[in-house]
Amino acid sequence: MAEPGQRKLTAILAADIVGYSRLMGEDEVGTARAVLAHREAARPLVAGHGGRIVKTMGDGVLVEFPSVVAAVECAIAIQKLMAERNKGVAEDKCILYRIGVHLGDVLIDGEDILGDGVNVAARLEGIAEPGGVCLSGSAYEHVRGRVETEFRDLGEKALKNIARPVRVYMISVSSITPRPDDQAAAPSPHRSFLKLPDKPSIAALPFQNMSGDTEHEHFADGVVEEIITALSQFQSLFVIARNSSFAYKGRPVDVRRVGRELGVRYLLEGSVRKSGTRIRITSQLIDAVTGAHLWADRFDGELQDVFELQDQVTARVVAQIAPKVEQAEIDRSKRKPTENLDAYDYYLRGMAVFYGFAKKDSDEALRCYYRAIELDPEFAAAPTWAAVTYAKRRQNNWMVDPQQEIAEGLRLARKAVELGRDDALPLCGGGFTLAFLGGELDLGLALTERALALNPNLAVGWQASGWIRAYIGDPETAVQHLERGMRLSPLDSQMSQLQVATALALRCAGRYDEAASWSVRALQEHSDFLPALIGYATARALAGQLSDARNAMSRALQIDPTLRISSLPTLSILRRPEDRAGAVEGARLAGMPE
Repeated sequence: MAEPGQRKLTAILAADIVGYSRLMGEDEVGTARAVLAHREAARPLVAGHGGRIVKTMGDGVLVEFPSVVAAVECAIAIQKLMAERNKGVAEDKCILYRIGVHLGDVLIDGEDILGDGVNVAARLEGIAEPGGVCLSGSAYEHVRGRVETEFRDLGEKALKNIARPVRVYMISVSSITPRPDDQAAAPSPHRSFLKLPDKPSIAALPFQNMSGDTEHEHFADGVVEEIITALSQFQSLFVIARNSSFAYKGRPVDVRRVGRELGVRYLLEGSVRKSGTRIRITSQLIDAVTGAHLWADRFDGELQDVFELQDQVTARVVAQIAPKVEQAEIDRSKRKPTENLDAYDYYLRGMAVFYGFAKKDSDEALRCYYRAIELDPEFAAAPTWAAVTYAKRRQNNWMVDPQQEIAEGLRLARKAVELGRDDALPLCGGGFTLAFLGGELDLGLALTERALALNPNLAVGWQASGWIRAYIGDPETAVQHLERGMRLSPLDSQMSQLQVATALALRCAGRYDEAASWSVRALQEHSDFLPALIGYATARALAGQLSDARNAMSRALQIDPTLRISSLPTLSILRRPEDRAGAVEGARLAGMPE
């Protein structure tokens, strides 16, 4: 625990009950019982979001969180819980909370926190709707695009006893507890509403597999992946990455809501039906803002001509969205990944398991990639993702024979770059692997920059650049590039990896509290994600929060007792001596063995 008189930056949640005095006056015992029951029901929500109840004050409660996102998500969860518990209760007997959330500096007084940060949260709570949430501009900047709700900008407000006006954003009751007829369109977990970019934007949603054969489910996925890859070649388009588009696989969608969640104007939907050697691809382009159907078409052909059909779909979609794009660019997008359908099939099978968070997933992915390489040695995507899989195994401490596996990962990375000299994906995948496994930071950065010059819409390119720039000692640029990568793929299944990368960059910049906050976001997705636990423990230790640091490191060592400072991957990669020293010092203070 920090010494009295110290200060810290924290996320503060203040809540109190609407009309508490009236309720107590009408039924003191019943109201007291109800308030205690509601408070106990909400306590697991606070703990589940990493919060600490600082104190309760009759009808009010003060809570602090290590993450603003966690604080706002907890506030929404509490209001949803209260709405459920108030069902069937007479309107004048309902227990309703107002909640305020603020990110601010506080003064530590034992277990209590004091100061303007607390006062602002309390004043925000006072102007919130019954059942709603208000948050400050400082809190909003950390949660916009990351929390599944809609915000209304109330402008600057003069709050009582607060010296300067505060920018206020409101989450309305209707956003938190939609009407019953809105439930089908309610956003699923981790959805957020994003502004449209300043150029035409599109997301290609997973096509439905109409064949009724689950064995070929990945084939329908491959059709969409190739369309996304081709569309991403156009600098005039903003294209959402595959990982975010595929978050909607197997789910009924409301096109307007999906458009807002992904921050795009246009959506491409479709289906794939196979019958023997024949294939039919149908697709339609929809304006996600108005819901209007702009274009639809059907493509029939033989299975061996599937790439030609994909080219036709891509060309026609682009013709609708960017009619001024030159025909030469349309021709350039018609790039077939491999003529060998069996190799392509194994590649898709590998991609289907690559994103798993277990060692066995990486084992299976490698098996599929090697089979694809065997069938078509010139297919650049297969060695690219095999190389990245070895990097992932190194990061998660999954390697059985590190020396041999690192050497193999580097061999595959060089092979990928050789095969894909003018292809953005092999360049950035190979470049990242050469940097991470081989410490070839300058080469890795040069390859990544070339990839982004070829395809500025490639989300994994910006993500790879962010990692490498953190390694070379340019943390501010790293954060910017990672942010752009996340914007291009806002629902990425690998978001926790990007959050860990951002935490690393911020730690190298000496911004330890922010680094810890980003690690917490990754842990909210995967509570046992080892790199996130180590990153959180290191950042908290360097910030002087040793109790938190040691608890996190203890959990990491339970997951993997072989963890040692000497074998941390970043020690052989971080270029600046001060970054390496910080990693060692933080891990040592947190309790990692030498």
